[in-house]
Amino acid sequence: MSEHQIALIPGDGIGVDVTEAAMKVMHAVAEMENFTLRTGTFPWSCAHYHETGAMMPEDGIETLRGFDAIFLGAVGWPETVPDAVSLHGLLLPIRKAFDQYANIRPHRLLPGVEGPLKSDAFDILCIRENTEGEYAGAGGRVHPGRDNEVAVQTSVFTRQGVERILRFGFEQAQARRGHLTSVTKSNAQQYSMVFWDDMTRAVATDYPDVTVSHVHIDAMAAKMVMNPEDLDVIVASNLFGDILTDLGAAIQGGLGFAASANICPDRSAPSMFEPVHGSAPDIAGKGIANPIAAIWSGAMMLRHLGEDGAADRVEEAISATTAQGIGIRPGSHGTDDITNAVIAAMKG
Repeated sequence: MSEHQIALIPGDGIGVDVTEAAMKVMHAVAEMENFTLRTGTFPWSCAHYHETGAMMPEDGIETLRGFDAIFLGAVGWPETVPDAVSLHGLLLPIRKAFDQYANIRPHRLLPGVEGPLKSDAFDILCIRENTEGEYAGAGGRVHPGRDNEVAVQTSVFTRQGVERILRFGFEQAQARRGHLTSVTKSNAQQYSMVFWDDMTRAVATDYPDVTVSHVHIDAMAAKMVMNPEDLDVIVASNLFGDILTDLGAAIQGGLGFAASANICPDRSAPSMFEPVHGSAPDIAGKGIANPIAAIWSGAMMLRHLGEDGAADRVEEAISATTAQGIGIRPGSHGTDDITNAVIAAMKG
C-alpha cells in the first residue's frame, strides 16, 4: 500500500470549508484504491498574521519541504490584511521556493453546468509561468507620499524560465490534441514579449508534431469568448496567464468550478494544489461554499502523485454529480450535500 504525505493549509474563509470537504473525498477514494494519505495541518492564514506578524513562520518552507504535496484552501481577508501582504507572505513564497514554475488550470464545462457562452464544446488547458515574469517582485518606490513619488515594477524574463514553461506546454499539447497557443503582447512590448515569441519559435522545432499559434493577449481574450472550442493548450506569462485563467473560470461556469495545480515538474520539491476561488469571508462557515473546485484540485494532486485510477474516479464522480444537477448553481446545494454526492458517485 502506497502512502503519501500531504501538507494541508486551509487558510482563510471558505478555504477551511472546502479543504475539509475535499479531504473527505480524497480519503474516501484512497480507501477504495488502496493507498493512504497522511496529513499535517498548518494554520497559516490572515488570522495567523494577526497573532504572529507573519503569514507563516520563518521555518515554514523547510517544514513543507518534507511533504509529497501541499493542498491549499484559500488565502486572503482583505478587510483585515492587505492582499499584497497575504499573497507575498504565503502563496508566492511557496511557489518560488519550491520552483513550482508551471501553473496548470483546466477549463471545460462539467455536465449539467450552464456557462455564459453559446459554445459548450471547449476543453482548454492553460499553462501559466508561475515564478518570474510580471510577478518577479523586482522594483520599488522612491519618495513615497511626495509629489515626485516614483513606482517601478520590472518584469523579469529569463531564457531558462521561458524555455522550460514552453517545453512543459508543448509536452502537454503532445499528450492532448497537439495544438499550442502562445500568448504575448509583442506588438507593444518589444523586448520581453518579442523574446517570448522568439523562444516559442525556437522550442517549437523540437516538437514538430505540435501545431503552434501566436496570439496577442487582447485577441486571446476575445477568442476565448467567441471561439473557445478552437483552443487546446495555452501558454502565457505570469500576468497574462493569471488574467486569462479567470476568464477561463468564467466561461466554465464560475470560480466554483476552477481547479489549479502549481507544479514542480522535476519533483525536486513538493507541488501545491488549490481551488482558484478566493476566501469569500461573507459565506465562510455557513456550509454553502461549493467544494467542486477544491475536489477537482485534489484529483489533480492525486494524478501528480501517480494515483491515476483514483484521480479518474474522482473526476468521473464530479461529472456524475453535476450531471444530476447537484452543485451546478451557487447556493443550490450545501457543501456537505455536494461532498456526499461525489463520494456516493465514486462508490457507484
